[in-house]
Amino acid sequence: MHLSMMLRAGLVAAALACAALMAIPARAETPRTPTLTLTGTGEIFAKPDMAMVTSGVVTEAETAREALDANNAAIAAVIAAIKDAGIEAKDIQTSGFSVQPRYRYPKKSDDDEAPRIVGYRVSNAVTIRVRDLDALGGVLDQAVTVGANSISGIDFIVSDADKRLDEARAIAMKDAMRKAQIYADAAGVTLTRVLSINEAGGYRPVPRKMAAMAMRAEAVADVAVEAGEQALSVEVNVTWEIGG
Repeated sequence: MHLSMMLRAGLVAAALACAALMAIPARAETPRTPTLTLTGTGEIFAKPDMAMVTSGVVTEAETAREALDANNAAIAAVIAAIKDAGIEAKDIQTSGFSVQPRYRYPKKSDDDEAPRIVGYRVSNAVTIRVRDLDALGGVLDQAVTVGANSISGIDFIVSDADKRLDEARAIAMKDAMRKAQIYADAAGVTLTRVLSINEAGGYRPVPRKMAAMAMRAEAVADVAVEAGEQALSVEVNVTWEIGG
């Protein structure tokens, strides 16, 4: 008898719970706002006003000591000449130094013979920041004249690229708005408001390299340098809410 009463009480409780759930109104789904997302691109061209150039000396001798002594004297002369050309000490930085053995390898007929050291090569290089491009040719000429026999290339730089990118940002936004209006007109909708703006690709350009050069002092001539122009580019992603 007690068990029967418990079963009936459980059934009543379950029925009440179902009735309560049915009484709760179904939650309506929030309508999704239609949007339009487009990318705008802005690009300007700027003339570089600085350059980075790496110049150095490579020397060879039978012993590492002899090669190093010769290299030390030569690189000191190069640095002095660079300073005489108007480059400040803060714009000269050692960027590479190495001492390596030179090997003579056996002929194919002497495969049992091991390679042997026949001398040493010492390399020392400095990277120079040239803030006046009109002086760049003279700096290179001076360096080579006093003994630099390795120039690994020239990087041309736009020093105020971050500031100049603001012009590209404005162009990119206008480009995105122009495209959005074209799509909205074609689809018969209106652009109601901007929901988000994200810069996708604003950047300082990778410095443009001039071809690497190797020179000998006896073959020096006036160095002609042309900096040209660099492209500064920005991409912006813009999302609009649209209405019918």
